[in-house]
Amino acid sequence: MPDFRLRVFQSVARHLSFTKAAQELYISQPAITKHIRELEQSYGQRLFERRGNRVSLTPAGTLLLAHADAVAQLHQELTEQLHNLHGEAAGRLRLGASTTLTQYVLPGILPGFQKRYPQVELTLLNGNSEQIAEAILSGQLDLGFVEGRAKNRDLHYEPLLADELVAVRRTTPAGPPPEPMPLLEALTHPLVLRERGSGTLEVLEFALREQKIKLTDLRVAFYFDNTEAIKSYLEAAPEALGFVSRRALTRELAAGLLEIVPVQHLQLPRNFEALWVQGQPLSRPAERFLRYAQRQYNL
Repeated sequence: MPDFRLRVFQSVARHLSFTKAAQELYISQPAITKHIRELEQSYGQRLFERRGNRVSLTPAGTLLLAHADAVAQLHQELTEQLHNLHGEAAGRLRLGASTTLTQYVLPGILPGFQKRYPQVELTLLNGNSEQIAEAILSGQLDLGFVEGRAKNRDLHYEPLLADELVAVRRTTPAGPPPEPMPLLEALTHPLVLRERGSGTLEVLEFALREQKIKLTDLRVAFYFDNTEAIKSYLEAAPEALGFVSRRALTRELAAGLLEIVPVQHLQLPRNFEALWVQGQPLSRPAERFLRYAQRQYNL
């Protein structure tokens, strides 16, 4: 079993932040500092340079990171091979998912997977689609799940689940319009959108481009990095219109807080997809998780 202090060091080195490492590992920031200090005393070397709030690796830290990554990889391979002797899936599985998937799709299937494969140590990183793709390519994740239109040719994609974006607003006394709202009328409302790099914004941008409309032409009230913030904003802003996943609206629609507004000439279907490095086989835990997820969604 690799020294936990090395996991702490790797986390700080990846994020270049003691705070983010503490959040990732669910331990206090003083504990992070303590583990790093112990490593530095053990090796007799400074591993990080600290200048104000900025953290960077020293040459010794860069060398240790390369070896720590190698140790972690060897331990993962050993764990998998030992359990493969009995046909079991085991070891570390680092998942990453874009925000909509993290909030509304994957949590519902994680308990079932953990019950079936208790020897797999799961972690889940949340980010937008662009961030998840970058984390896969940099080796920080074993398997990712994203939505969006753009594809990276260095990554392999497999479908997981169909989805649809819809226009939504605070519930009105009259209810949703009896006929779809003209697109140009919809775009006169203050719009609440996801941030750049998100698959949600990318799908909307592609659809508007087909209508010869640029994102810069829109009257955007706010960009948010998560759907929950968009929904809360809409509940407080009667004139605003947002675009979110239909899967994210179950509770708000049932409670009568928000309503879907059909928009003419604006169809926003999309797919949630799994991704990993092109040409690189999945580990046994990642393969098992992908197939388990696809079965849950009848793929």
